[in-house]
Amino acid sequence: MSEQPVPTAQAQWSTTVTPVVAALTTLCASTALSGVISGARWLGHAGIAVIVVAAVGLGLRAMRAPTLVVGIAQLFSLLLLLVALFTDSGVLGIFPGPEALSDLGAVLGDSVEAVRTGVPPVAETRPVLCLVVIAIGLVAVLVDTLAVAAGAPAACGLVLLCVYAVPASLADELLPWWSFVLGASSFAVLLAVDGTHRHRLWRNRPALPSTGTGVGSPVVMVSSALALGLLAGALITGIGTVGSLPGGGNGGGSGGGLALKPFTKLRGMLDQGNNVELLRVRGLGNQSRYLRAITLPRFDRNGGWVAADALPSDVPAGLGMPPAPGDRGGGQETRIEIEPVNYEDLWAPIYGNPRNLRDLPDGMFYDQAGGMVFSHSMRKLDRYIEDADLSEPTADQLRQAEGDYDEIDPGYLVADGIDPEVVTLAKLITNGQASAFDKALALKKHFETSNGFQYKTQTALTSDEDALKEFLFNSKTGFCEQYASAMAILARAAGLPSRVAIGYTAGFLSGDYRSITTQDAHAWVEIFFPGQGWVTFDPTPLADGRTYEPPYVSADPSTGPSTTVSTEKLPSNSASTTAAPRSDRPDPDQQAGNLGQRAQGDQGWPWQAWAGIGLGLIAVLLVSLTTTRRISSTRTFALTAGFLAGVFLLSLLSWWLSGLFVVLALSAIPAAVRDLYRRQRRTAMAGPDDAATAAWTELMAESWDRGAETSDTDTVRTAARRLAKEHSLDEGSKQALRTVVNSVERSWYGGRSERDPELARAFDEVVSGMRKSSPLDWRGRLLPRSVVAPRKKGRGE
Repeated sequence: MSEQPVPTAQAQWSTTVTPVVAALTTLCASTALSGVISGARWLGHAGIAVIVVAAVGLGLRAMRAPTLVVGIAQLFSLLLLLVALFTDSGVLGIFPGPEALSDLGAVLGDSVEAVRTGVPPVAETRPVLCLVVIAIGLVAVLVDTLAVAAGAPAACGLVLLCVYAVPASLADELLPWWSFVLGASSFAVLLAVDGTHRHRLWRNRPALPSTGTGVGSPVVMVSSALALGLLAGALITGIGTVGSLPGGGNGGGSGGGLALKPFTKLRGMLDQGNNVELLRVRGLGNQSRYLRAITLPRFDRNGGWVAADALPSDVPAGLGMPPAPGDRGGGQETRIEIEPVNYEDLWAPIYGNPRNLRDLPDGMFYDQAGGMVFSHSMRKLDRYIEDADLSEPTADQLRQAEGDYDEIDPGYLVADGIDPEVVTLAKLITNGQASAFDKALALKKHFETSNGFQYKTQTALTSDEDALKEFLFNSKTGFCEQYASAMAILARAAGLPSRVAIGYTAGFLSGDYRSITTQDAHAWVEIFFPGQGWVTFDPTPLADGRTYEPPYVSADPSTGPSTTVSTEKLPSNSASTTAAPRSDRPDPDQQAGNLGQRAQGDQGWPWQAWAGIGLGLIAVLLVSLTTTRRISSTRTFALTAGFLAGVFLLSLLSWWLSGLFVVLALSAIPAAVRDLYRRQRRTAMAGPDDAATAAWTELMAESWDRGAETSDTDTVRTAARRLAKEHSLDEGSKQALRTVVNSVERSWYGGRSERDPELARAFDEVVSGMRKSSPLDWRGRLLPRSVVAPRKKGRGE
């Protein structure tokens, strides 16, 4: 008979423990987003989304709501959360009305734009936080449904894998190791909890069986799969990482592939709202040159111009740099100091042909073929010095350059797969030109504004073949990505070795240095000429003096009018499609000071955070001081402190959300009070005094909660018979009820005060029978009658 209460506990296991562990697993997996989102505030938003979804699921399943209703309610609660957090026009602050939905749609539009232009790690902007709540909330709904409703927690692994796959495909570095540990550990716990639940159901075990740590246990299986996955990802592919585990060697002559498309990063810098200073350059004087960071040698018809699959690591960046192809090494050197300010990347930007590089850290390499200085991991560089050859050939020298391209990789001439219409256009433009240089000039002139081309940044999101044809033949509207991509592919179609370079324009003078900002991000074309090396051609019609026109272009009469007459300008600080004149740009020193002031202001936590943390610590301390034998007033104070801590911490996200928490907490008070009484009486049954009275009072309360009517004039036996009939108790429960009645009568009328050792067991069996044959409905759980409408007490109650 002592085993009878177990089935009830087993039946409730999947609606209590499993959803809580599933929610914890989702939250642990969401930490993978730390690889693409800066800061930590987004984790609080993800946590709130997970808690809301889990709480709604727990509440509705406790009321025995259908699975479909639970899922729909979870999605609706997620919508309410979005309205509360990201709009100010919701009905009563949380319900979606037409205006609130419109505001939410605008935020979602900004979220899409943030994804399109953002460069990881992105800032915790409002659109990004909205996207986090939506994504993690939907994942929480799926995981909760699979783990609880479908009873298939192992299938949650596929959903959680997607949570890791998205940031892994965007981040340049390996995702944080602790995120994988948290995700694997919590998923193993989810599998172990489900296995424990199934074992208890199959074998009717009252105690939790050990999950074990041997071969075949969930922990070992999941940990092994994680280790193998990380090892395979590090050795086989570089997708989403730099191709090696932290601390891995860079030997072997090649580095990993690029996880982030360079054009995506370029677009992100041009489209962002704030103009952030990246670099300060000294030594150029009044010279206006482009600062090269990376070159793209290969055109993929499905993805546009892309970086090399691997880069050589056999030439350290230092003194005595080897000449690049076509570089004869005879030019005058210029010493240039480059000071990164807010610049962090794989690349160390350089000018012209580098002869010496000083003060770069170990682990930086020089790619002669691509003209790039790079590292295998993202890093924030200190000031470094380049001795650069900035000399340039004349137009006559370029016209006389021989057509022997043995010095360069044949890949720079690959023109396979170019659309026939583009090839025809290239031949039409270059038809009749006597030299490779004249062909290059003709291609550059084709993109002048007099030919219908316009410069705008909010167009043409990609550079694949379809977008290229759209730009060349129809819209003729784009920014430097489209111009450079189009001219480079036309050059390939015309038989010229070409590549796309990405870096920065000359910036603007500020005191003794040139300031280069995010709005100076740029792309241009480089074409190889034997004996002269890679030569710059910029087809993009920029304004306000930022375009660099080399002497071989500007002094050549065949170029016609200057290509810098377009009225289109770069985006301003307000993220419009036009830019303020360079003289209106913020002073970098002042800008840095403002950034510093903001950073200092951000160091102080708001008072709500301190209040919430303080009250939370007080609650933990009070709970630790609570006695185990009796529910003391200390726990009441602990609950109050914990409640206030939740109010203040949620207010950091939204006071409306904090108010919703208060409403939910107040609605849960009757159920909490009922649970408190239940625990107090059950604890009293183990004591030497009033055990029988506590047992009988609790049985009457359980009966009253279920709507059973009793009379104050009923004897104990009469009340017991009524209870058994009203709740349709089975024979086992009736026998246990007789034991309780005998114990109560001996205590009340027989003068025996000692505790009956069978009382607690019999009480548990009666309560189990009542819950099985007469379960509480949702109203009885939320508003128990014994609390909200207590009946008149008889003797001992």
